[in-house]
Amino acid sequence: MSVTGRPEREGDTTSLIAALEVELAERRSAGLWRQRRVLSSPQGARVVVDGRELVAFASNDYLGLANDPAIVVAAAAAARSCGVGAGASHLLSGHHAQHDALERELAAFVQPCPGARALLFSTGYLANLGILTALAGRKDAVFADRLDHACLNDGALLSRAAFHRYRHGDLDDLARQLATTTARRRLIATDTVFSMDGDLAPLPALLELADRFDATLVIDDAHGFGVLGERGQGTLAHFGLQSERVVCMGTLGKAAGVAGAFVAAHPAVIETLLQTARPYVFTTASPPLLAAALRAALAIIGGEPGRRRHLFALIDLFRDRMRGLRWPLLPSPTAIQPLVVGDNDAAVALSAALLERGFWAPAIRPPTVPAGTARLRITLTAAHTAAEVEALCAALRELAGAA
Repeated sequence: MSVTGRPEREGDTTSLIAALEVELAERRSAGLWRQRRVLSSPQGARVVVDGRELVAFASNDYLGLANDPAIVVAAAAAARSCGVGAGASHLLSGHHAQHDALERELAAFVQPCPGARALLFSTGYLANLGILTALAGRKDAVFADRLDHACLNDGALLSRAAFHRYRHGDLDDLARQLATTTARRRLIATDTVFSMDGDLAPLPALLELADRFDATLVIDDAHGFGVLGERGQGTLAHFGLQSERVVCMGTLGKAAGVAGAFVAAHPAVIETLLQTARPYVFTTASPPLLAAALRAALAIIGGEPGRRRHLFALIDLFRDRMRGLRWPLLPSPTAIQPLVVGDNDAAVALSAALLERGFWAPAIRPPTVPAGTARLRITLTAAHTAAEVEALCAALRELAGAA
């Protein structure tokens, strides 16, 4: 029966379904169709996708930790001793000793300010929603870089604060907006490493503006944590910054190789999130075995600098080999190397041509990136060899000559 109580006839289509089918057809014709591929292997430099082995330049597993034997052993041991589920939210009965230890270790490792605490979240998306909705409200204002990740934008919108966006990396534009606001609280929100361009936010200058205008600097270090800094502490350490004005979010499913996220900040900020952030209060805690795996990952991040050295050598190699290619390579100093193709269909075709040659480098299209800037987002990891990077570059040069 239908919701109106009338029997549904075979072949009936609701107005919603009909509209969705039209919109999906339009998406496909515009070159914006997305398709999941099925992995049947662990993450790594080489993966089995749809039954075929490929060299993967599609993962954020920057240090090659997602299938590291020591981390797998830690997770398995914790599964035997802790079980596989937390059973409840952190504030009920789900906060395990493994969670508690990981939070203390993350706070000491990242240290956005002296005496900082850390708080675990199930995902980076939830963490950013939690930060912005707990720290900002109707009388406040959030100022966000135009290229910020969607979760920062969504958090700002959900906070009901006035939401202002400044031109990408434009400090003068941001300063003008901060100078004219009458908001009670001012939050500057930015990615540290922009996920589709690979460039770094000017954190020292942003922190200076936060000091000048009595603002809080909320940073999303999803692509910096584990990679940047002398020991992989992240982008704050890369720039040598510490401040009580900083609220640092880092994800644990990229360079750390596992899953989840954390927020590190002044104890008053962390306690406020613990008490009031809805994505924290009303979410079941992640399995303790993941916290145990992450503690093993954190020890590797801080104790094996050779992984980062190898990664940055591969970045230099890739950029050197890509000089003069017909598609511009954005000026990224990080593991994210965007090759801008422009047209949606052309980007998809280039990705497909690489797939035929055994390389997986997905096409990224609007709305993830601006119209006319469809690209391959090539990500390098410490698990890759120089020979694999050389082979990818050779394939791209061949395709550039044939296009």
